[in-house]
Amino acid sequence: MSNKPTSQDELAGSEQPFVQHLMELRDRLLYCIYGIAVAVALLAFWPGPNGLIDFIAQPIKAHMPPDAKLIAVGVFTPFFVPLKVLMMVGILAVLPWIMYQLWAFVAPGLYTHEKRFALPLITFGSFLAYTGIAFVQFFVLDKMFGFIQGFTPDSVAATPDIASYVEAILSLYLAFGLAFQVPIVVMLLVRMGMVEIAKLKSFRGYFVVLAFVVAAVVTPPDVISQLALAIPMCILYEVGILAAGWFVKSSKKPEDTEAEQT
Repeated sequence: MSNKPTSQDELAGSEQPFVQHLMELRDRLLYCIYGIAVAVALLAFWPGPNGLIDFIAQPIKAHMPPDAKLIAVGVFTPFFVPLKVLMMVGILAVLPWIMYQLWAFVAPGLYTHEKRFALPLITFGSFLAYTGIAFVQFFVLDKMFGFIQGFTPDSVAATPDIASYVEAILSLYLAFGLAFQVPIVVMLLVRMGMVEIAKLKSFRGYFVVLAFVVAAVVTPPDVISQLALAIPMCILYEVGILAAGWFVKSSKKPEDTEAEQT
């Protein structure tokens, strides 16, 4: 008789007291903070707050008069906005590190065959988030501001406030970064047995409606940004369905795979 441990026994005895879980969570949060602090320090050195603001302001400045500048209305705006931009870019820069710390916190409760897919999912999720943010920066903002500025009368000088501009693009970065995680969410839902692929396929029509509703809620009231969010979500939903089938087969327990083959 073989003494080879089964996957049911793999996590036996690995339970930890609640206080130890809290200490582990504290350590992981501290690691995230340290990573963000290092990234912010490096970004403050190069390219610096001015360089970052100049970069993120390019889409709207392209649709403003050549000599026009964004304005700072608030008394403390020139101080707080650069700090906010530094923090924002710092968090984005270490997003894979933050996701890794999240995985490291839950990893003790995962089986070996599940752990080996964590890093590919972190990499894929980070890639999707960066793709969504880049899509906003290099496409959505340019088209959106071109559409909006087209309604500005000739007698009106469109000089937006830098604080409101940063708030607007922050919300768009967050919305698109999260929306582009649709394939990851679909894959995990199928893998955890919460929904079947056949159900996802039959839900296509409803998801299209849901995608346009979400886009209408989280984006500015212009058709360009709404379409730019809803259409990629629908495409990524299909990508998630295709990827879920592969992911479920590849992440099965070894004994389940052997049982299917026999």
